[in-house]
Amino acid sequence: MKRKLHRIIAFLLSAALFLPATATKGQEVAEEVEQTEGISSAAVKLREEMRKLWTDQTLWTRNYVVSATAGLEDQSQVLAKLLKNQEDIGNAFKPYYGEAVGDQLTELLKQHIFIAEKIVEAAKNQQQLDLKTLYTNWYLNADDIANLLSGLNMNWTLNELRDLLHTQLQQVTDVVEARLNKDGNADILAFDQGEENSLVVADTLSEGIIKQFPNLFS
Repeated sequence: MKRKLHRIIAFLLSAALFLPATATKGQEVAEEVEQTEGISSAAVKLREEMRKLWTDQTLWTRNYVVSATAGLEDQSQVLAKLLKNQEDIGNAFKPYYGEAVGDQLTELLKQHIFIAEKIVEAAKNQQQLDLKTLYTNWYLNADDIANLLSGLNMNWTLNELRDLLHTQLQQVTDVVEARLNKDGNADILAFDQGEENSLVVADTLSEGIIKQFPNLFS
């Protein structure tokens, strides 16, 4: 393994001598190889899977907002895809915390999506009283998710998870408002911020699992 890594690094360094434009990229790859050399393949796999699950949630949530605010014909299909993503997230926790916990997490995540669906509709129709109630329920749902997860793993603090999930809700709200206001720049900014936050959520969760079950990732 080390010989292979050394060959990769040597190739990148030699290539840099002849292709100055790729020097920076080569350095980044070499540094990434060096940083991950001591990490097991199981840990890398978990981190990649968790990142995909949570970035997919951000992507398909925005896709649903776009479809719902514009009244597109694919709205139900996009919602189904988004709900499937919540099932996938819940299933990712089952190997470590059991079927019941995974199903409970899935149910809470689906409630999160169903509330978001109603929020988009209420915002679209300017139903301010309904929005106030829905937002309250949405944040309570996020707190329920944070409570569930923080009770499973001492590496996940309630306040940290709550802050991350609340940030996620605000960024979805920003996307909804941007789409309704036809503000493309605000939409892009909110999506970018949401994507960044989803990576923090994913890494927080995967790192907590790795620390709690070190024998599975040695």
